[in-house]
Amino acid sequence: MGTGRVQAFSDGVIAIIITIMVLELQVPHEATLAAFVKLAPVLLSYLLSYVVVAIMWVNHHHLLHIAKRADASLLWTNNVLLFWMSMIPFATRYIGLNPKVPFAVALYGCVLTLSAAAFTWLRHIVNRHLAHDRDTVAYHRGKLLKSTYSTALYAASVPLAYVSISVAYAIFILIPIFYFIPERKLAEQIEQELGISAGPTELD
Repeated sequence: MGTGRVQAFSDGVIAIIITIMVLELQVPHEATLAAFVKLAPVLLSYLLSYVVVAIMWVNHHHLLHIAKRADASLLWTNNVLLFWMSMIPFATRYIGLNPKVPFAVALYGCVLTLSAAAFTWLRHIVNRHLAHDRDTVAYHRGKLLKSTYSTALYAASVPLAYVSISVAYAIFILIPIFYFIPERKLAEQIEQELGISAGPTELD
């Protein structure tokens, strides 16, 4: 079975995730700068989570175009990924309301860790589909290592939240920046696979 239905289902779930996050933003009752400033942690947590989800969606989009088949391992790994991504709105709201509470920061880090781990495993599954192409496997192996490092950093943010909240926040901010580096090789590969213009490049 091809990956078209998996892509469509995943796109729908991710769209709902983003919708839930924006619906959680509450408009201040008072139209004053002070009231808006109080809302800043919630807005910033939404912005951070939106960027994380957007990066995951772009990379997920490219991965499923490269995948050769929607076998059981890909389907279930994708479901696990979507489950943990669906927890991001809750964690985002929680840290937005409690930005200085270590447990809230640790919970946010935990959700991102599990989301990143699921995405790393999905990349591993897709890499197995490409075993016939040594160059492509080598390229994706490097990406898999990068995903693993990111997962480890997110995992480190959980205990670090109880040591230094600032360091945990630094990890949350630096990882998306680290991933937001356009690369041409995978986009060119997609173009060759589909016979169309690749368009926007992968962000990892």
